[in-house]
Amino acid sequence: HWHGLLLPNFYDGVPYLNTPPIEPGHTQKYEFPIKQSGTYWYHSHTMLQEQSGVYGSIVIQPKEKVLDYDKELVLVLSDWTNEKPMNVLRNLKRGNEWYGIKKGTAIPLNQVIARGAFGAQLDFWRQRMEGADIADVYYPAFLINGEETIEYPEFKTGEKIRLRIINGGASTSFWMTFGGETPVLVSSDGLDVVPVERNKTFIGVAETYDFIVTVPQDAKMEFRITAQDGSGTASAFIGNGTILPAIDVARPDKIAMMQKMAKMDMKMGAHALKFQPGKDERFEMKEEYGMQMGKMEGMKMDGEMKMDHSKMKGMKMDHSNMAGMDMKKDKTMSGMNMEMSKDSMSMDYSNMVGMNMKKENTMPGMKMEGMDMFSEYNYDYLKSPEKTNYDKNVPVKEILLNLTGNMNRYIWSMNGVPLSEADNIKINNKEVTRITFNNLTMMHHPMHLHGHFFRVLNENGEYSPLKHTVNVPPMQKMTIEFYGNNGDEYGDWFFHCHILYHMMGGMARVVSYDTPRDPRMDEFPASKIIEETDKWYSWGLVDAASHTTGFNLMTSNIRNQFNASFEYGWNQNLEGEITYERYLHDYLRVFGGVNIENETRDSLDKFSTTAVVGIRYLTPYLFNLDVRVDNKLRPRIGLGRSIMIFPKLSVFGYYEYQIDLGFVDDLPINKDFTSETVWSAGAEYMLSRNFSLMGSYDNRFGAGGGLSIRF
Repeated sequence: HWHGLLLPNFYDGVPYLNTPPIEPGHTQKYEFPIKQSGTYWYHSHTMLQEQSGVYGSIVIQPKEKVLDYDKELVLVLSDWTNEKPMNVLRNLKRGNEWYGIKKGTAIPLNQVIARGAFGAQLDFWRQRMEGADIADVYYPAFLINGEETIEYPEFKTGEKIRLRIINGGASTSFWMTFGGETPVLVSSDGLDVVPVERNKTFIGVAETYDFIVTVPQDAKMEFRITAQDGSGTASAFIGNGTILPAIDVARPDKIAMMQKMAKMDMKMGAHALKFQPGKDERFEMKEEYGMQMGKMEGMKMDGEMKMDHSKMKGMKMDHSNMAGMDMKKDKTMSGMNMEMSKDSMSMDYSNMVGMNMKKENTMPGMKMEGMDMFSEYNYDYLKSPEKTNYDKNVPVKEILLNLTGNMNRYIWSMNGVPLSEADNIKINNKEVTRITFNNLTMMHHPMHLHGHFFRVLNENGEYSPLKHTVNVPPMQKMTIEFYGNNGDEYGDWFFHCHILYHMMGGMARVVSYDTPRDPRMDEFPASKIIEETDKWYSWGLVDAASHTTGFNLMTSNIRNQFNASFEYGWNQNLEGEITYERYLHDYLRVFGGVNIENETRDSLDKFSTTAVVGIRYLTPYLFNLDVRVDNKLRPRIGLGRSIMIFPKLSVFGYYEYQIDLGFVDDLPINKDFTSETVWSAGAEYMLSRNFSLMGSYDNRFGAGGGLSIRF
């Protein structure tokens, strides 16, 4: 895929969607006219090959040089794992906490309590969220042009160097900082912007930025990248002599983030998988989601009018036309129509797209508690040197895409619908397509639209910048718009989060001009690229302990799951079960299967085989509930939970209650009502991704300990 290049649909490089796959031993020739200049890149669009290094830079020089600099240097940023990328994704799918533990970004309960944030943690658990996640994968190294530290001594004192910086990481966004004089940012995603001095700058996955730096006198300046979760850095040194270090970037305080978000009463944990497969409500603003930017606690205007959003159900708000709105210091708000009565208030602010929410530019007297939590990620510093707005007479089609996800099962979607269940987004080249991203997750999502540039609406209004990738910060919204496609208004174009593991988890769509498919693609079904986001993943667990041995095997895709479990106690208690589950929703699945167990405790002489059906439900506060009945009409209810108390150390517990109503072969007999209770509790200490020490007490098997092995 030729990332950021404007080209005919057939050469876009997404296998099966618009370009034939390049089979082993085959060749694919790409031939298209060059319509642009700037800093771009290319990468594989097959599965997770990009994580393994299948990418590179592209620099297209302009016909005439318009910026003043002496030399240039391309810097490709990346993240590196020693694991097979598919094993990384499998580990994420099973919800293993090892990556956070390994890189020191996990927040166990002891740290939460020590900071007085237990109430905030309870609020997250209530919404089925473990905590303020920032990045998913453990990387042993972050790289600049393939090195953790790299020197460029060939650049001489006083030379102006154009740094062309490309984030080719698979899932890591970086903070970029510089030593020496403040650099000048001159380009974003290959297109020139109004030059601005800027040091600390966030670069999302797949974005590109160009800076002009001046080589210092008898010194070398450091260019440093810091992973967004603070888990690692890499540096390039330009020049010779004493090192001028780049400024440090502090590791984000995830516990403080949790406290702020709990204080703002933000709704989190939006559904990543809905009850109705394929129902994409992208044209509706559902109350269950809300717009997180609306959470303005204690908002005040000039000390006279208070606005409590939790009590504004009757307020009419239209905020589609405030791009670049000027918040003047007087009491008027240009472009905002406000009608007040004694009992009601109606506000029309549907044109507030791009409104700047920074503290220094808020409405007069407005108190916006916590609203600056992610403000440093906005794009207000980017301004196009030319107007980018469209003719007001062109019709506008508005699309809402809530960005949704489930960290426990690692499913990612838009509006609760993953790619495998979604319709194409139909667009028309005769109208402006305006898309609002409403991020309802704790992760950044760099959204990339193939084959297009779009306006990112910010405080610069008519001069809002053009980009091909926009990073949407957690619990925030971004609005983009585009019109036509530079002469290539046909075909299907991929549109996805550029964190590879999120894309593979389902956060993608196909944007379609609804034109006939290229006949050269007839033998390549587009369904294959969609199937990549709904693959089956398998994993297993063996508990080998002094009092019991257990075995669990699971294979799962987005909607379906097969489980096989076996448990044997050394006091001769045995139980095995095979079930099929169907996920109706993120938190709810139905299941059916076969259970086998010994009928008499402490004896393997006789076994009972029964059919079981039931539901499994993830409750608020993250308890796993299992409610079932077997063909002997014996109901059973189970409840389990695991909590990380200290780094690497978790405690777990399980309780089960079964009732025997006195039925045999579905017929009542003269038998007393009986019940049985099973419970266990224990602790687990993680040694590595695949091994843990464990100890537990089970009322059937007694106390013991041993080794847990994950595979």
